[in-house]
Amino acid sequence: MLHFSSWKTVLIWLIVFVAALCAAPNLFTDASLPSWLPHKRVALGLDLQGGSHIVLKAERSDIVRERLESTVASVRGRLREAGIRYTGLAGTGQTIRVRITDPSEVDRAVTILTPVTAPAAGAPDPEVTLSKGNDGQLTLQITGKAIDRSLSATLTQSVEIVGRRAVEAGGIDPVIETRGADRLSVQVPGLADSQRFKDLLSQDGRLSFHLIDSSVSPQDAMRGTVPSRSRIVYSPDDPPDVYLVERAEVLSSADLGDFQVKPGNDEDSSILTFRFNPESARRFGELTRKNVGRSFAVLLDDQVIATSDIREPVTGDRGQIALNYSPEETEDLAAILRSGALPVTLTIVEERTIDPGLGAGSIRSGLVAGGVGAVLVIGLMVALYGVLGVIAGAALVVNIMMILAVLSLFGAPLTLPGVAGIVLTIGIAVDATVLIYERMREEVKGGMHLDQAIGVGYSRAFMTVVDANITTLIAAAILFYLGSDAIRGFAVTLAIGILTTAFTAFVFTRPLVVAWVRHRRLKHLPKSVHTDLFDGTNIRFMGIRRYSFTALAALSLVSMLAVTAIGMKLGIDFTGGSVIEVRSKQGPADLDDIRARLGELNIGDVQTRRLRDASNAIIRIEAQGGGENAEQSAITLVRSELADQYDFRRVETVGPAVSGELTKTATLGILASLAAILIYIWFRFEWQFAIGAIIATLHDVILTLGFFVVTGIEFNLTSVAALLVIVGYSLNDTVVVYDRMRENLRRYARMPLPILIDASINQTLSRTILTAATTLLALLALYLFGGEVIRSFALVMLFGVAVGTFSSIYIAAPVLILFRLRPKAFDDNEDGATDEKSGKATV
Repeated sequence: MLHFSSWKTVLIWLIVFVAALCAAPNLFTDASLPSWLPHKRVALGLDLQGGSHIVLKAERSDIVRERLESTVASVRGRLREAGIRYTGLAGTGQTIRVRITDPSEVDRAVTILTPVTAPAAGAPDPEVTLSKGNDGQLTLQITGKAIDRSLSATLTQSVEIVGRRAVEAGGIDPVIETRGADRLSVQVPGLADSQRFKDLLSQDGRLSFHLIDSSVSPQDAMRGTVPSRSRIVYSPDDPPDVYLVERAEVLSSADLGDFQVKPGNDEDSSILTFRFNPESARRFGELTRKNVGRSFAVLLDDQVIATSDIREPVTGDRGQIALNYSPEETEDLAAILRSGALPVTLTIVEERTIDPGLGAGSIRSGLVAGGVGAVLVIGLMVALYGVLGVIAGAALVVNIMMILAVLSLFGAPLTLPGVAGIVLTIGIAVDATVLIYERMREEVKGGMHLDQAIGVGYSRAFMTVVDANITTLIAAAILFYLGSDAIRGFAVTLAIGILTTAFTAFVFTRPLVVAWVRHRRLKHLPKSVHTDLFDGTNIRFMGIRRYSFTALAALSLVSMLAVTAIGMKLGIDFTGGSVIEVRSKQGPADLDDIRARLGELNIGDVQTRRLRDASNAIIRIEAQGGGENAEQSAITLVRSELADQYDFRRVETVGPAVSGELTKTATLGILASLAAILIYIWFRFEWQFAIGAIIATLHDVILTLGFFVVTGIEFNLTSVAALLVIVGYSLNDTVVVYDRMRENLRRYARMPLPILIDASINQTLSRTILTAATTLLALLALYLFGGEVIRSFALVMLFGVAVGTFSSIYIAAPVLILFRLRPKAFDDNEDGATDEKSGKATV
């Protein structure tokens, strides 16, 4: 009998036991778990637990402007202090020019300005370069690296401030990370009021006190008589009031603290109180003592929010500002000031907000879909393989448990697409097991003893499974590169599922199969294995290859024409704009009323769609075209218009900068995936196999894109994920058939290629049908029970799996004949052939 060492068995069960311990916290509450068990659970993505994911962009132009202004001020101050006369001091972009009046003073001016060009602390090169021109012209150029360093520093400084504002808005454990050169990624789990958080981010929060300049009226100042020490500012009112204030700050928010709110005289007013630090209290007391009778203005982000007369010196460590704000507005202002001023303006370029209730519903739908899919798949395996099917079912349960254990241990977030990845894994996980079982059955059918057939089945199926799953791993790696957190969650779950599937199929099931064979003393497979239904098939697939290939080529051409002429319905990931899911507070959602009310807001085309639950509706708003801030302005208008009758369950907004990047990244991702897979197939097989695999894959992609056109399903980042998984699955199926063809090429060196291909397809037909069936069953469960958000993904996958299975036979195989896989001398007779040993026709 086949020997399987005891220590290997113990090690395998130890791994399974540890995985069970790590996965257990996800099934029970903390109170019901022993203290010695691990308590880490799978971290839920924002789309499952609710919350906001916001991407903020730091405006590089603000950094450039501030750096330009500070450099110009430094040049002005140094030249004046040195008594060097100049003219024409001005800055544009990153360039400052100044003309020294006396040519003999040029060299001294260069010496005076040299400190301006000194490298910053720790910087390897100068921040500013200085060059001399004709007629006393000096040019200072702020380097791009200096701007980059300033931008990086301000982003790092902004992380903590944005985190404090998220907490002020009610967020719990926000996660803020820098992304790229100018972005911040902000995730705030469980955030109940995303609009308040966005409002807190909309203001930089720079509070400053300035004395009002009364030497010139604001009207005269606007006509051009602005004193050099003063500047014009406005109030946020409509129409705004005009003020002339001194440039020098009396106080800033850095001098104050402990911002609190007290009610005002009426509901539309309130009082902001604060505490001076000791130095600012002394300085402000001295200033007010010297300026009794004058007035000062309080500016927030360079807008006057309050003014006050100085009637007497201000002493003490506390102060207050009377505001014409509601208590709620003043509380938001206090929250902004408590968190600190942002060093740079941050613009929201992407938002994905999920209501916690919607996330809980997605979890329930995912559990139901997974449970139904597992029952269907295990039921089919038991019906076809009997006890072997029970072992396959046990492996599937262990597989899911190990996925949960790995996600728990490493803290990888489980997203809604990740749930879909687990359900998809349920369908494709049995592929490796079916390959092993069918290989065992073939060897037994060929006369080999069962215990020998077990070893041969596992060893010969191993490289086939590796080759087939590497292609899906490549697709998962490309998906992870695409960058969307939800799609990354899908890629991680899919990749983990592939690895755990390999363990359960080749390591976990083997000792169980051996133990069963030993216990029953079996020499042949029992009659409970019913996959012999496919034995003896002699379908001449290649006999109609010219017709099928022509028909599929024509269908692909029609699909390409449809994509080009009609076009797909692109989602906001690629076009920009907003998608909002609302739920009526009473009765069904009234789509006509929603369109009519939003049509009056001047926000462009508004599309509405009712979901299966009549109280829920989807609202899509076209890209606003007014820059990044315009998208958020449109969302604010929609909220104010519909908030009285509808709850906002999901808000997704993508600005023009992000949509352009996502389009480029998705295109490159698909091309990179195809290229990487081509290289791998080329490396593992002959070049004709690689060409055949890519042509079949392109066929699947083109037909799937045509499916998007015909059905009107929105094409977004989740659709890209579906495309890449279809690519991986199609190649998985193709590689299995190719692997059998390669094996038969070695065994039957002179068999005509069409007959050899037919034989290979017929020999792997049971595996092809069973894998397609289990995958389709899992996807059907996902489509029916997975919830509204993931339904389109499941439908596209259903179509893609069916097309991918078909193309492995009728596209990938005929290409091998077209490109002359073997020399023509071996293929003179395409319609009949003889095995060189037996002399009989072989299929």
